[in-house]
Amino acid sequence: MLRYTVHVRGEWLAVPCPHGTNTIGWLGKEAVRRYMKNKPDNGGFTSVEEVKFFVRRCKGLGLLDLDDTVEDALEDNEFVEVVIEGDIMSPDFIPSQPEGVHYISLDGNSLTTQDLVNLGKGLYKIKLTPEAEAKVKQSREVIERIVKEQTVVYGITTGFGKFARTVIPNSKLMELQMNLVRSHSAGVGKPLTPERSRMLLALRINVLAKGYSGISLETLQQVIEAFNASCLPYIPEKGTVGASGDLAPLSHLALGLTGEGKMWSPKSGWADAKYVLEAHGLKPIILKPKEGLALINGTQMITSLGCEAVERASAIARQADIVAALTLEVLKGTTKAFDTDIHAVRPHRGQAEVAFRFRSLLDSDHHPSEIAESHRFCDRVQDAYTMRCCPQVHGVVNDTIAFVKDIMTTEINSATDNPMVFAERAETISGGNFHGEYPAKALDYLAIGVHELAAISERRIERLCNPSLSELPAFLVTEGGLNSGFMIAHCTAAALVSENKALCHPSSVDSLSTSAATEDHVSMGGWSARKALRVIEHVEQVLAIELLAACQGIEFLRPLRTTTPLEKVYDLVRSVVRPWIKDRFMAPDIEAAQRLLVEQKVWKVAEPYIEKYRREHIPESRPGSPTAFSLGSLERK
Repeated sequence: MLRYTVHVRGEWLAVPCPHGTNTIGWLGKEAVRRYMKNKPDNGGFTSVEEVKFFVRRCKGLGLLDLDDTVEDALEDNEFVEVVIEGDIMSPDFIPSQPEGVHYISLDGNSLTTQDLVNLGKGLYKIKLTPEAEAKVKQSREVIERIVKEQTVVYGITTGFGKFARTVIPNSKLMELQMNLVRSHSAGVGKPLTPERSRMLLALRINVLAKGYSGISLETLQQVIEAFNASCLPYIPEKGTVGASGDLAPLSHLALGLTGEGKMWSPKSGWADAKYVLEAHGLKPIILKPKEGLALINGTQMITSLGCEAVERASAIARQADIVAALTLEVLKGTTKAFDTDIHAVRPHRGQAEVAFRFRSLLDSDHHPSEIAESHRFCDRVQDAYTMRCCPQVHGVVNDTIAFVKDIMTTEINSATDNPMVFAERAETISGGNFHGEYPAKALDYLAIGVHELAAISERRIERLCNPSLSELPAFLVTEGGLNSGFMIAHCTAAALVSENKALCHPSSVDSLSTSAATEDHVSMGGWSARKALRVIEHVEQVLAIELLAACQGIEFLRPLRTTTPLEKVYDLVRSVVRPWIKDRFMAPDIEAAQRLLVEQKVWKVAEPYIEKYRREHIPESRPGSPTAFSLGSLERK
């Protein structure tokens, strides 16, 4: 009997086909019948016969003739889609890889956080360097010798955790590894997105490429082939305590690669792992001694999510300076607090760079501002802390991100297995490199640091909305009372900031003993990573609201114009969000502004002006006050 996986209106259906002579039209009708059966209202249809549809392959998207037989038109276990007349064809099958094949060569030593994020986006495929292949072979030889000589070594010829003293006979060593993966696949919650699953898989490959895990080159190449085909296992987001590594999520990762559980690919969507692998011409991995342990022991869940967090934090931190500068213009603030000499005498790198960015965006001598000129001779001596202290507050966020990025860069290029296989010594050594305390602590620190961008932004939104502080119409709208303007947008910002205060409580200060007190101290780093991402998302949303509020404030200062780079930012925002003349549905506008920040479009508009100013003002730098600052400037050289 033939079997096909059919996509109908967002549902995946397994459709057995008793005869190869059945037609494509029969397959489509049977899929629709099963779809209707699963719906309380029959999917809006009264009978299968009334449904008009066409059928296409998922691979290549080719349309199929309804009169052709399935044995002539399809391969067994192929994925197809039934598109009902009037529906929009599913976008699920748009390839995640760009045209052309681009590779990153992994050696376990030189991956960057940006590389990993790009791998998650599907921008690259993976191959190993020749040096990495040689190291993998050498470490596997050590494992083969241990098995042949029946040496007692943890995780290879013994059980795991509390069962470390239980010796396993050679005849059951492969069963031991499969049992390990199955029993440890105990995670719960929503699955990781394809992008995050791809990052996790890529990072595990990078660690295995170091050659300290004992995996065979054959098995590692199978893992790489699955990555390159975007065959991504179902990985629940919850279940790791961050020591002994991220056991539950990595076990789910390994389970899919062995053909069990669920798996996703761009052309198939979610389906049984063995069918997804078969559809891509891949075979399930058969685990040899030590290989199950090699696939699941490490901090890659914490660290892959942490890399996404640190890259998104870098992006929003840069753009927070631009948004704050625009707010300062609208509130008619002074630039004196950003004077070079002030920051030279307190020479923190982040503080100096933030002050420089403010000067590059607001210097009226360089970029004439009619708004700044309009209050040049006002009697205001200094501004509120939310504007005056941006270099100090935003600055330490930049330094925090640089610190965390350094730890993440080290971690993604570290061997985190247990036991470790040292081929040059021809032995294995048990240790604790799987413990996630480093990335857990770093990501708790990242959440605390980045949160402050939202905390100070929310206060600036208050100043923009409050007429007694801004000299602008209340809540930035005309006909106040009839219109509420930014009243509740500010409440949303306040709610997000308050939620962040709870999320910033460090996860890594907690520990619960597990595995019958064998693993008696853990990092809880999985939650550190997930909540850091939530904090950063909230920061993006709060700054999106401030960006919209500042641009709305500009409307009330027209026809006066701000500096050229800030006018470019204003034009960018107005390309996706029109000014508020009267109240309207606001949530889509906030989402649109957040996308500008997530996609770093605000930075891309302003960066050329910042860098031009830098080139022209290098002489203004002072010892200890660098004019150039990179969030990766503290990384290992």
